[in-house]
Amino acid sequence: MGSTQFGNFDNFCRDSTLPVCNVLSPFHNQTGPWGGCELTGIPLSGGRHLGNLGSIILCGIAIVVSTLLILRSDRKKAAVGRREMQLFLLGYIIIEICEIFTVGEFPLSGTVRVAFTGIHIGFIIATTWILMLNAIIGYQIIDDGTPLSLSLIGISALILLIGTGYITLDTGFQWTGHFDSSLNGPPTGTNRSIALYVLYQLAPLIFIVAFFVLEAYLVLSVLGETRPLLYLSSAAILFALGQIFNYVISPHICNGTHGKIDGALFETLFTLLAVVMVWIFWSSITEDDWPMPPSYT
Repeated sequence: MGSTQFGNFDNFCRDSTLPVCNVLSPFHNQTGPWGGCELTGIPLSGGRHLGNLGSIILCGIAIVVSTLLILRSDRKKAAVGRREMQLFLLGYIIIEICEIFTVGEFPLSGTVRVAFTGIHIGFIIATTWILMLNAIIGYQIIDDGTPLSLSLIGISALILLIGTGYITLDTGFQWTGHFDSSLNGPPTGTNRSIALYVLYQLAPLIFIVAFFVLEAYLVLSVLGETRPLLYLSSAAILFALGQIFNYVISPHICNGTHGKIDGALFETLFTLLAVVMVWIFWSSITEDDWPMPPSYT
């Protein structure tokens, strides 16, 4: 993925458009000491520019699509994990709203952009956590849709949201100075932040992989069907494609278009498609005609 040291964001920010780079940059945007292709997008007045217009448009589409999926989920009154799936979609909507102002390079003051970045990264880890818990809900360890289920998910996600958001904002605004070393880019430093690396890069990936593993086991061992697994596999492939575009192909797109677009546009697109496929997968395994044993009903 372009990084040679654990916690080092230099190569990530050089090759990709990531929200975390906004808090590591001295300018509180995607421009920093790491160099690389600068995303200029569409020029505006006063020397400003609107980067990644395509990502901004796709974020708007993602918000609309996710809202429709939330409403459509209400029709499945007896579906297992209906409220929990709606919580996941709501978190994804907030992520996409923040992405307009962080990854989309919408013209903003540095202070506002850092604030949106803190919310963005906080909701990334909270929403992927909720996604993983959606898989656990499918095993019916506790009854879905109950105050206990929703409160456990909501409280745990809120703790992750607040903790991650605080670390991100403290890094960007330098409230305590504890994370100031992360702001030292080359040649004196490496923009190295262990906390943000774990919270932004590793933890969401672990939660997402756990979701796919748990759901795949549920489908194969309980339902004994292959059709839902096709939906789940499609979601995994689409998500992986988005990451490949964002981390590997992005600099080539940026250089080839002279900074007009980069891989973030395709990451937004493929992530949206992956979320839609996750919903289709969930919808398919909550149909009434699946043979569910008594222990799972």
